[in-house]
Amino acid sequence: MNNHSKLRDFDPNGTANTGNNIFGLPFSVDDSRLVFIPVPWDVTTSNHQGAHKGPGMILQQSYQIDLYDPSAVNAWKEGMAMEPIDTSLVQKNHQLRSKAEQVISFLESGKKVEDNKHIEELVETVNTGCSNMIAGLEHKCLQYIANGQLPFLVGGDHSVSTGLIRALARHHDHFGILQIDAHADMRNAYQGFLHSHASVMHHAMLNDRVSMVIQAGVREFCDEERRFMSKHPARLHAYTDHTLHKRLFGGESWDGICREIVGHLPDKLYVTFDVDGLDPANCPGTGTPVPGGLSFNQALYLLETALKSGKRFIGADLVETGPGITDGIISSRLLFRMAGMVIKSNQ
Repeated sequence: MNNHSKLRDFDPNGTANTGNNIFGLPFSVDDSRLVFIPVPWDVTTSNHQGAHKGPGMILQQSYQIDLYDPSAVNAWKEGMAMEPIDTSLVQKNHQLRSKAEQVISFLESGKKVEDNKHIEELVETVNTGCSNMIAGLEHKCLQYIANGQLPFLVGGDHSVSTGLIRALARHHDHFGILQIDAHADMRNAYQGFLHSHASVMHHAMLNDRVSMVIQAGVREFCDEERRFMSKHPARLHAYTDHTLHKRLFGGESWDGICREIVGHLPDKLYVTFDVDGLDPANCPGTGTPVPGGLSFNQALYLLETALKSGKRFIGADLVETGPGITDGIISSRLLFRMAGMVIKSNQ
């Protein structure tokens, strides 16, 4: 994609034009190498909702970013743009979220879904809506891939990742997933919701095109997840937050640990970044914050290590950003740096 004409009159050192696309860049979706797909969706969020506002807050704060990226210098010149936020998807999210809240409240009162026909119907409605959303995302991502563009999801809760993972699985024979997250997300279903944010990596593991999953920063999971994870020792390595910090406190270097993590991954790599994988100070508005986690720089260093090793980032997502200004400031920087790496790895 030749963007020389658009860059001729663009000043990367000036005040960002908020009439331009994300980061103030002068590109459209059609002429961009990488396309951000905003997914304003948090239907099954089990704690604090608000992730559906994440894409909008990231966009709002993105205009304050300086465009120099030491890991991928000038990668943005190949074109980055975000689709408009789909207002119909926002409306659908609100409709289904109200139904999901009724189910969650019912369960929190100690009752069982199967004992109440109305609640069973609500669960079915939510599951159908979530399945339709994921199918729509898969179709959209396949279109971008066919156009030679790189799709990058901006959530929204973590359930949205399934759409892009499925699309990539239809295009690639195999690939690995690097998951930065506080949670394992390995439940078969949660609260009756088949496409819960707590089930996304379970679905990924059931896809035979996913040859390896590496988790970094995970620090909360249930016994069901532990049992499922133990059944897949050849395809899953969990670098829990406890283990990572124990090794760091014992004197090991973060560089050495990152090299070890990256060494498990195949050449083709999908990065799924749930911001709650970071220290909560970096994501105060995320839906399910957990003490501990990676620092902003530790997470970027891990991704940079994968880039320097020659991994090809075939797709990525950034999910669970909260609606606050601090969340938008930090996630917009993560998004820019990650997108640069995705583009550079495909040059």
